[in-house]
Amino acid sequence: MKFKVNGNEVYASTGPRIAVRFFGGYNFTDDDLYAADFAAAGYRGGVPMGGELNASEQAPIFMLSALKDPKGANLDRIQIIKGWLSADGQLHERIYDVAVSDNRRIKRNGRVKQLVGNTVDIDKADYKNSIGEVALATRWTDPDFDPKQAAFYYARVLEIPTPRWTTYDAVNFDLSLPNEVPAITQERAYTSAIWYQP
Repeated sequence: MKFKVNGNEVYASTGPRIAVRFFGGYNFTDDDLYAADFAAAGYRGGVPMGGELNASEQAPIFMLSALKDPKGANLDRIQIIKGWLSADGQLHERIYDVAVSDNRRIKRNGRVKQLVGNTVDIDKADYKNSIGEVALATRWTDPDFDPKQAAFYYARVLEIPTPRWTTYDAVNFDLSLPNEVPAITQERAYTSAIWYQP
């Protein structure tokens, strides 16, 4: 994994140099999302990944931006993973797709049904950036927010499918593909969490 650290902001990837910014606050607008200096708007209006949100009756608004690795694959989607403890002390997590490529639609349940597609040529260990996006950005508000419930939120950015490293090795060294692992993967980046405390 690769790590990027800036104060309390930390994110990691499974290999590619995807750039990710993630902020939480209560007053972010589209003007902030599309500001010339996205990060400055994020710091002004909220806390970055690794930060803690103050208690509020209002659901937090999260602002995210992701940029592909210049030498890597396009982006498939951005997800937010929410975690919380139920009254009986059990940890729960829920995945929300919050920004998706290729004009796909996010359903009311917070997930996109249609897959991004697959351009991988396994025999050549190659793929095409003819699907996905170079960059994705969005604002998102938790539709299931409970102001009395502690929670955490982190972002996950997925690339379009690419050959797994074992596939590259098999093609480059004229080896058989291993049966134990998939030939294709979706590399990704993860942010540190933004915490909400009632």
